[in-house]
Order: sequence, then structure tokens, then C-alpha cells
Amino acid sequence: MNCILIDDDEMSRRLIEDYASRVDFINLVRSFSNPIEALSFLQNQNDDVHLVFLDIEMPEMSGIDFLETSSAKPQVVIISSKEKYALKAFDYSVTDYLLKPITFPRFFKAVSRSYERYNQLRSPFDDDREIFIKKNNSLVRVRYGDILWIEAMENYVIIVTSHERFTIHLTMKSIENQLPSVRFKRVHRSFIVNVGKIETIEDNVISIRSNEGRKTIPIGKSYRESLINELNLIANK
Repeated sequence: MNCILIDDDEMSRRLIEDYASRVDFINLVRSFSNPIEALSFLQNQNDDVHLVFLDIEMPEMSGIDFLETSSAKPQVVIISSKEKYALKAFDYSVTDYLLKPITFPRFFKAVSRSYERYNQLRSPFDDDREIFIKKNNSLVRVRYGDILWIEAMENYVIIVTSHERFTIHLTMKSIENQLPSVRFKRVHRSFIVNVGKIETIEDNVISIRSNEGRKTIPIGKSYRESLINELNLIANK
């Protein structure tokens, strides 16, 4: 996974460069003290850079300005000495937010998360993979990408897709084990959601849009922390 580093502080750059050299699944291509030079580099490299380590407070262009200006779409891990930019950074779907001083274990956690997402995104088969669901006397092909959420109802589960609903005699645990965990997350004892279909998360409620309107799904207490970690939400860790 190719990455670049943008930070005007030399000591911070040296630290991240050292950390990056210890991780065998990332390749630090370039380090920049000037974000404008990095923008030009990214435009020329196009899709060859997969991850950007980005400082926020820089004199010529802030990290937020960089995110607003760049047309390239690699993953971004923010490195900052202040928490106050976290919410704004989250608007740009950054992968992680590292607070200085950065330890190697925390750095490794961020790049591991980035690498997992990188592997997920480059898989061409995710949305097109499928399951077959029994309906009456037929087997119906359902693409993973069409499933919105799964809901428990006594001894049955309801699989809600973009087009229709299927009620099958199955336990939530059984259906959870059959679906890929990188895409489908158990968020409540009665709900599994397709992570790619989540529109918003507010307090303890997930919102997903379907043909029938907006569906709100509760997040169970025992599932919340795991969900937040899996979705790479910005948090002070």
C-alpha cells in the first residue's frame, strides 16, 4: 500500500518515517513539508497513492484546505496535536485521527485499519457476491450489495433488500455466520446491517434509506463499541 506524508514539522516527519519503515505492508513513497507540492504529486500519481498521512496545522495550506482542494481520493490518516479538528475531519471520511505524540502501537493500529479497508475496496467481487434465498418453491439469487438490513422476528429473520423482503426460518446467529463480516455488522440482538447502506449514525440510532422510506435501527449497548471501531469513526483513543 503506497502512502505519502505531509507535515511541516521535521521531527514529526522523521517519527512517522521511522514508524512506516517498520511496517512491511506499507510503502512510504514521499514525504512533504509543503502540502501544495504534495497536491501536485498526487495529481500526477493518480491512483498510485493509497494513503496520505496529513497534518492539519500548516502555514501555506491547512490539512482541511488540502482535503477540500485535492481531487485524488486516497485514504487519509490525520496527524494532529489537537482534538478540535476531529469532527471537521470526519466530514471528509478520514480513516483515522492520530493525536501527537504518536506511539508506534497507535500508528500500527491506524495503518492496519487502512490496509484492511484498502483490501476491501480493491476487491471487485464484494457487491456482486451472492446468496440464494428460498422463496416458496424457488431459490432466489440475492446480491450482497442489494441487502439493506436483516431483522429478527421470533423464530424467523426478515432479509430486506432494495427490491423486496424475504422471511426465512433461520436464526440471526446462523445468517450472521453466512455473511461476510467486513460488510454485514450485528448492531443489535435483532438487527444486522449492511455497512455500505448506512446513511447516518446519531446517538444510538442508525438510519438506512429504502424504497419504503427511511428506516431507523437501534444500536445495542453491547454492539456500539465494536461498530464504532469497525466503521472507523473519529474518536479520541
